[in-house]
Amino acid sequence: MTVLISALTIGLIMALLALGVFISFRIFAFPDITADGSITLGACVTAALIANRHAEPLLATLAGLGCGMMAGAATGILHTRFKIQGLLAGILVMTALYSINLHVLGRSNLPFQEETTLATYSERLAAATLGGRGGVDLLGWSVPARDLAMLLLALAITALFGVALYVFFRTNLGTAMRATGDNPQMIRALGVNTDNMMIAGLALSNGLIALSGSLFAQYQGFADVQMGIGMVVWGLASVIIGESLVGAGHLGLTIVGVVMGSMMFRLLVAIALRAGLNPNNLKLITALFVVAALILPALASRLKRIANKRAAQQNRQSVSSSTTA
Repeated sequence: MTVLISALTIGLIMALLALGVFISFRIFAFPDITADGSITLGACVTAALIANRHAEPLLATLAGLGCGMMAGAATGILHTRFKIQGLLAGILVMTALYSINLHVLGRSNLPFQEETTLATYSERLAAATLGGRGGVDLLGWSVPARDLAMLLLALAITALFGVALYVFFRTNLGTAMRATGDNPQMIRALGVNTDNMMIAGLALSNGLIALSGSLFAQYQGFADVQMGIGMVVWGLASVIIGESLVGAGHLGLTIVGVVMGSMMFRLLVAIALRAGLNPNNLKLITALFVVAALILPALASRLKRIANKRAAQQNRQSVSSSTTA
């Protein structure tokens, strides 16, 4: 049960990453590689502030979110103002963030398990609610209070930002952002500055991604400059799983599906590791899964068209033979 609770907690935390990737890849159709650097930036900023006791955990978390937004805005400015190709702009910012993260941490790895974090606050709240008990019985299993508290905290934060994102994209500004990704020429003709929409959208995307990194660092108790490698693939895999679960027709259902996809993907990872998968192969398996998820729908659609074409030919032949007879 502890493994399940841990997997669900990480899945919910990484759902914020998946929502950020959803904004860049699906709303704007922008291949934003900045995610690998911004998730680490959020973790490093929060870890440095908490470890050095420069800010309270909540302010440190918000600082990580704000730094992620600045990283996303930098990518958007390089793309829109300086006409650098989107993929290259993301790579440039991601590369620069590696050195910035090293300077923020002061070293490659910074533990802060002994400091007060949001996880500590949730644990104290759970202890007060449970009357000092160290765990609870859940479906016949003993679950530590800290693990259950962190799960509920991750659920609350993810639900809050998921609802806020849904409400935002139904406002005039959010609708303009969505229209910028769908039909930039039309929305430009209506007087909307699509460059500003792109910059704001990428800032929002990377802010959510950095928030995910901030919460993840507080959950595991340390930040590492290498923790962001391959995270954009994780987010993309979550988006693909979510769209396969609920479809991509309704905004609210898509947001819920992305969160569910992140949780399911983390559960699959946990199951694979428990089954004996070599952790060194995890990134490879993840990449292969995303490739398969991208290829299979198009392949299935092509096979369906071929089958329909053959059925139509057979019908014409049968009609022709009956007419001849």
